[in-house]
Amino acid sequence: MTDPLLKRRRLSNGNDDVLGSSGDAERATPSSLSHPISPPRKKMKTERKILASPFRLTSIRDLSDTDNVDAVSLSDLVGDPLIAELWDFNYLHDDLKVDFLMEHLDEDTRALTKIHIVHGFWKRGDSNRLMLQEQARQHPNVTLHTAYMPELFGTHHSKMLVLFRHDDTAQVIIHTANMIAKDWTNMTNGVWISPVLPKLQSPPQEASTCGAIGSGPRFKFDLLNYLRAYNERRNVCESLVEDLAKYNFFAVRGALVASVPGKQDVELAPEVTCWGWQALRQTLKTVPLQAGASEIVVQISSIATLGIDDTWLQRYLFDSLSTSRPPRREESATRPNFKIVFPTPDEIRRSLDGYASGGSIHTKIQHPIHMRQLRYVRPFFHHWANDSCKGGLTNASTSNDNARISGRKRAAPHIKTYICYGAKSIDWALLTSANLSRQAWGEATNKLGEVRIASWEIGVLVWPELLTGDPKATMVGTFRTDEPSREEYSDSDEDSPIVGLRIPYDLPLQKYGDAEVPWVATMEYTEPDWKGRMWPGN
Repeated sequence: MTDPLLKRRRLSNGNDDVLGSSGDAERATPSSLSHPISPPRKKMKTERKILASPFRLTSIRDLSDTDNVDAVSLSDLVGDPLIAELWDFNYLHDDLKVDFLMEHLDEDTRALTKIHIVHGFWKRGDSNRLMLQEQARQHPNVTLHTAYMPELFGTHHSKMLVLFRHDDTAQVIIHTANMIAKDWTNMTNGVWISPVLPKLQSPPQEASTCGAIGSGPRFKFDLLNYLRAYNERRNVCESLVEDLAKYNFFAVRGALVASVPGKQDVELAPEVTCWGWQALRQTLKTVPLQAGASEIVVQISSIATLGIDDTWLQRYLFDSLSTSRPPRREESATRPNFKIVFPTPDEIRRSLDGYASGGSIHTKIQHPIHMRQLRYVRPFFHHWANDSCKGGLTNASTSNDNARISGRKRAAPHIKTYICYGAKSIDWALLTSANLSRQAWGEATNKLGEVRIASWEIGVLVWPELLTGDPKATMVGTFRTDEPSREEYSDSDEDSPIVGLRIPYDLPLQKYGDAEVPWVATMEYTEPDWKGRMWPGN
């Protein structure tokens, strides 16, 4: 029964008497007696909203549980027995590639799951392609798809999983690991996992707008355009495009930054999906930067031939990374400071797998053109492990003099991150498959106003306002955990949201010493690693 007091009304004579719903008069109570005697309670402070990192690290087999807090394994990603169909986009595949993926699916349903593997081995006689075909014949539920590769020196370097479940949900996972055991055991890699995507209640319709960059609709728009690019010459992903279009991406918060082989015009409308360094510029034009000096840390596992001088590096990649939403920071004329994190031979020798880790980490310094490149890149170089006796420490990007330990210095890097550290917090972060190369990001603009890209790449860029909806939100680095410490920020007078970002390297960064050079997989190393092995090079 409804409480009569909920329906009481003030009498028309203005007295404090009330009339119940039954019409019976109730005794009037002087208003003075209804006031509290004690002072009014202070307004309780709203608990600060804290969000975990949108990027995760993969678990490391030979590290302690303390260093694997919040880390994810391949089984965590693909071991759900509800998975009905799985699409695997990847680059490197070893002799047990198909078996390696299959053993991480749920053992009771793996033979029933439809598996699609998209690879870049386009030469019919390629031993990797022949091996994959042989392996696939042993699994009737596995279908192979060869990516369209128009560029001779390009690679299918994207790393993505698309999952469809029996409960009518889907999920997109963008990561940095090759589908081989080495990458998922003792090497540092990163993962972005989309929210669970529900199926649309009605058939998808052509949207009148692609949505704002970073929004779920725009992410879906760009992702479907990326997948459609595979169908340029043959049907590779047509069924995937049709199926994924049936799902609701509204909960996604992230900007897709990808590369597709081919040529594109420099002048493109905002509603057109851009690729490569143009995608960086298009995205970062929407991202605000805090006032004050900033620095951008480029942390990669491979550096290609960039040119005899720094024109491409400065004018195309670094200029693109320096873009921001207008009006710009107070020091609008001040360019961010750039640092490049890349391991030295000493760091590879001391890594968990020793020299074996170095087989996945590449640059060259043997030839004259590479030595010229080393001269202009060397000033940017910083260590991965930050414990070299030959290097020099620099101030931390976060203006924190205390060392922040990631727990990954012995797990050699295969992850690729681009992070903009502002004066007080992180402005934005990108997790991607794209290394420091013109093939990945695109060449300089040609005379026809076109940019040529050679490789397939894919990544996700995030920033604090996007993830929280609050322009006052801040993003801070987290170490050995995905979530910022609630105690660390609970005493602050601010109540704006805090977003964590899992940092894979230690801070402050350590600059290369004058005599130090980057690891080169093709060079011979006779100094034994910690396991007593030498490296023959090739």
